[in-house]
Amino acid sequence: MKILVSLCLSVLVCAVLLSYLPVHGEEEIYENTVRLHVIAASDSDEDQCLKLKVRDRVLECVSKKLEKVDDCVSASAILDEMKDELEECAEYTLYEAGDGRDVTVEFGREKYPVRYYDGFTLPAGTYNSLRVVIGEGEGKNWWCILFPSVCISDAVKAKEDYVAAGFTPDQYKLIENTSGKKYKVRFKILEVLSDVIGFKY
Repeated sequence: MKILVSLCLSVLVCAVLLSYLPVHGEEEIYENTVRLHVIAASDSDEDQCLKLKVRDRVLECVSKKLEKVDDCVSASAILDEMKDELEECAEYTLYEAGDGRDVTVEFGREKYPVRYYDGFTLPAGTYNSLRVVIGEGEGKNWWCILFPSVCISDAVKAKEDYVAAGFTPDQYKLIENTSGKKYKVRFKILEVLSDVIGFKY
């Protein structure tokens, strides 16, 4: 009898967890969004300030190139081609500030935690990512969204840009904070499963 009860409980738990797994459009979010990840050399006030200067220069460079791009494949190709240019821009920014450290710029797939923005939430997952590492990269991170929009801060503009980039209104609802708590819970479960049992999302 105890075995039967345990089996029923296990099935019930699995059913609940499966209802939160990425089967309702999260895959499109992962595949059609490009993130920016800037990592400071250290947590000193000076290095954190330099991180923001590098961030601003990178955004200035990429925003011009992505201004008229309307699909993630094209955006990713452009960013991948810009790696050397962005390294030079970032290092020159440091040089102007009297710092001679190197900057490493990579484009690829990178794991991100759940991020809460003004008006919407992006789930934890592996995204297309432009990664900018200053010096040893031992300082705090700074994240934003390069595509569909450059570091979205306005929720209305976010929706317009995501829909313009090919997301359906239903897919956008997955990341819109007003869509309900269930999606936030699902996103968090994905992150926990990844950390605990190596679940790949």
